[in-house]
Formats: sequence, structure tokens, C-alpha cells
Amino acid sequence: MRNIVFAILLASAAASCSTQHSPGLPHRQGEASVLEDGAVNEAQHINQPKPIMVWDDLLSRPKPAPDATITYGADALQLVDVWKPKGTGPHPAVVMIHGGCWQTEVATRDIMNWIADDLRARGVGVWNIEYRGVDRGGGYPGTYLDVGAAADMFAAKRGEYGFKVGAPVVVIGHSAGGHLALWLARRAGLTKGDALRGERPLKVDVAISQGGLPDLRAQMTLPDHGCGNEAAAKMAGAEFARTSPPEMPKGRARELQFNNDLDSIAPPSFGAAYGAEMVTTPGEGHAELIAPETVSWGKQRAVILKAFGLKEPKT
Repeated sequence: MRNIVFAILLASAAASCSTQHSPGLPHRQGEASVLEDGAVNEAQHINQPKPIMVWDDLLSRPKPAPDATITYGADALQLVDVWKPKGTGPHPAVVMIHGGCWQTEVATRDIMNWIADDLRARGVGVWNIEYRGVDRGGGYPGTYLDVGAAADMFAAKRGEYGFKVGAPVVVIGHSAGGHLALWLARRAGLTKGDALRGERPLKVDVAISQGGLPDLRAQMTLPDHGCGNEAAAKMAGAEFARTSPPEMPKGRARELQFNNDLDSIAPPSFGAAYGAEMVTTPGEGHAELIAPETVSWGKQRAVILKAFGLKEPKT
């Protein structure tokens, strides 16, 4: 079911880059044409842009598995997948948050498994958070309480799982998870005693939004948006100063946005409106942001490795 919903969300992205559309095979403008004699127009073929990924390109692959799954609450969705690099630790680790329009039916944490595995292979651990979506008892305040509790558990117990206590704290989130990553970065600025803040909120050094949806007020009013308006309204709870990053006090974290120019779910205009550092990759869409072989993920990975003082392994 989730794969079907993802396909629907990306249909507009594929259509916007197509001249014709066959089921499951988006065709892009400039695609090589077959001549009447069966020869391929080689000049057009050379200049043909690569089709953007559809979700099945990622989700149909063999799925790597985490090293452990732990709980941070009693609900079945209050879980964290722990990814531990091989070798003697402690290792640095990132806090990771999946997207899916803030809806559990659309996506769960396993959509991030491929980039989590990619980081693990490079000596970086991953704390991959599951949370209640707006369709599973989340929204305001449940989703925030979940993400905050899981993040604070990382702060308190990362040493027990072989992660380096003194390493910079890097959080990364895709799509709706990008909103939550930026929210975590600004959460410590909420008023003491606020339940969303918590008693000892994780102090974030670097927050990475991967095609994020940072502005809940905007998401509630945009027409024809892939995630719709209702989920954003449930996430806002009319408490924008506590839930929507652009209306929260800026924190100490360096905030970075990675956007792709063919992404119709979270186009670069979303990042430009938010105003933090932004890196835009041409020729890629929404799914490429969490696929390990893409240009856009390579840029994100480079930032993560640099934050931890690591280098790409030699091949």
C-alpha cells in the first residue's frame, strides 16, 4: 500500500518532466526517438536527460537491515533502528527521520534503510527514528513528543550503543522528516517547561533537510500539493511558534537544505522561502535524495563525513 501511495505522490513529478507517459515508465522531453527505419537518433540520445527515479526504483531493491531495534515508548511505533558500523568504536552517529507526508500509511522508517546502510559502511552509525503519524495518533502533539523522546534517548544513551558521546550531533530528515529535523534543531529554544521541548532537549549541531517541508503554515494553504493540506494542519495544531521551524527561534545548529530541481513534492522554492543554506542538484527528483548512488545523496554524505572529520574510504 505504501508503495502505491508513493507512486501517486511522485506521479506529478514524472508528468511534469514527460512528453508522454506509459505506466511505470516516465518519458522525458528530449528522449531519443526511433526513426521509421528503426535507427536511433544518436544526437538526441546523447543529449537525453536521465529519467528521475520513481519509488519502485528504490523500494524494489534488496533491503539492508539494521543491527538492532529498540523502544522508547509503549506504542508499537515508538521505535528506533540502530545501525552500527563494523570495527572498534565508538563511532559518530546521525539521528535520522523519515518522511511520508507525516503519515504512517505513506512511509515508515525503513524507506531510509539504503542511506543508513551507506553511512554504516563508511563508519557512521545511524539512529533511525519511527514515530506516530497523523493517521496513527500523532500530529500535534504526539509526533513531536515521539521525535523529541527518541532524540533525547540518543543524547542520553548513545554511548551504550557504541556511539561517540563527544561527536557533533547531526540530524537528517527527508521530506516531512526534513521539517522534523529542522524542528529538532530549534526545539531547545522553546520555553522551559514546554512539553514539546522536554527537560533536556538534544542539542543539535548540524540539521540537514532532504527535500523538506519546513513551513507548516505554507503547507496548509498551497493548492494541489502532493501531501495535501490536512496533514500539515494536524501537525501545526494552530501552534506555529512551537511546531513550524520558520516561526520558531533560530537555534545554534547549522541548517542545510538539499533540494533537487525536478522535485515537485518539495521544489527548491520551499527551501528558498525558508532561507537557510541550500544546495540544489539538477536533474534529480524527490526519491534521489535518499538513494545512495545519486549525486544529491553524495553531496549530503560529504557534509556528514566532514562534520565528523571522516573521509571517503578509498576504493
